[in-house]
Amino acid sequence: MAEEPAPPANLPAEFAESLQDLSVDQLGEVAEYAETLAAHRERQHRVEEEKDDGELEGKNSEEKPSDVPAGASVTVKEINDNRYRYWQWRDGEKIKSKYIGPVTSSE
Repeated sequence: MAEEPAPPANLPAEFAESLQDLSVDQLGEVAEYAETLAAHRERQHRVEEEKDDGELEGKNSEEKPSDVPAGASVTVKEINDNRYRYWQWRDGEKIKSKYIGPVTSSE
């Protein structure tokens, strides 16, 4: 039988030890949560970088429509060779979008 994998070197020892006591189902839930949390933080980081780069051009969180959640980010979609901007966010298992407008030539 194969040996259990070693935890990453930069993982706090107390966290790695607490994982040893979890069931297979609990480990699966932890793995799913960790992946979801990592994706969420990557999106937040990307949004912050876009704000710093000026890519949101006046579309900061104070100007979001009231029906767009605070955690929404701006995405660009290409449809029939035209580019459009949308607010996009996760609502449970679904990804929701709200149209902003066409991408201008300066973007």
